[in-house]
Amino acid sequence: MSDDSQFRFGAATGVGSMPGGDAREAAKTVTGSFEDFPFLPELPARGPGADMIGRTAGMLVELYARVEPSGWRIGDRPGRDTKRARSWLGEDLDALEEFTQEYAGPLKVQAVGPWTLAAALELKNGEAALSDPGACRDLAASLAEGLRLHLAEVRRRVPGAQLVLQLDEPSLTAVLRGQVKSASGYRTHRAVDRQVVEATLRDLVAVHGDGPVVVHSCAPDVPFALLRRAGAAAVSFDFSLLTERDDDAIGEAVEGGTRLFAGVVPGTDAPLSDPAGSVMGVRTLWRRLGLHPGLLAEAVTVTPSCGLAGASPAYARQALAHCARAARSLADNPE
Repeated sequence: MSDDSQFRFGAATGVGSMPGGDAREAAKTVTGSFEDFPFLPELPARGPGADMIGRTAGMLVELYARVEPSGWRIGDRPGRDTKRARSWLGEDLDALEEFTQEYAGPLKVQAVGPWTLAAALELKNGEAALSDPGACRDLAASLAEGLRLHLAEVRRRVPGAQLVLQLDEPSLTAVLRGQVKSASGYRTHRAVDRQVVEATLRDLVAVHGDGPVVVHSCAPDVPFALLRRAGAAAVSFDFSLLTERDDDAIGEAVEGGTRLFAGVVPGTDAPLSDPAGSVMGVRTLWRRLGLHPGLLAEAVTVTPSCGLAGASPAYARQALAHCARAARSLADNPE
């Protein structure tokens, strides 16, 4: 991947999911809230195929998935679930295109990463694709091809945008630790070798060529160092789950030029403090790490702690506006 130091990320953005089922309303909210770093909204409330696994399964090339009572299962040919997922994605892209006329700047699109997808998609025998190394390789290759096509489609629709690809990997830590449960629930799948995990992620990052890739996880113990080595330009995480154990990895990431997407605004309805209060923890972390305050706005993008699918529409709008104000507070008063 090329050097991303020339790339200008926006100061604040969202994670991906939004409440409700109206694509135009979601696109309008997102583009209005983040004039310099909008994202393609996901609306899982519409049902299977609009959820993050189904949406990404719909992007796969020459692999298809359908909904079973136990979840999404890989099948032989596209069925109505695949068609529905693709149709909703098309609707979301139509809405985004409408509200980004003449837009030039960073624009984020999200898809589930290869390891969370392998932990969530079932093979014909009902076990997760994660249980079969060959299936994991096929899935990653199919996802890579699907993402290439998706990015090309977004470029065609929003030609002025500089695309940022976000890979959602909430199950990554569980995959590395052997904590993904089997179909019976009585045992767990064996941990995947860290080098295999890293190499697969590196291949997916390479799909975006010279564009920046963010890896998002709102689970504890995000593997910052592994993600940096895999080529992620930024790591997106729930700031409230950090512990001092993460300090060294975060300090090294920032000094190595990795951007932090700090999830500081609650993802479900909650009282919001003043914007400066929301980023106080980020300032404290900076002081603890001995990093230069002037670096803050250069190194941090403010986001909600996770997707906003579980929030009320009114709170979701408030939360996005609050992220933008908190980012301004960080830039204006880094100390």
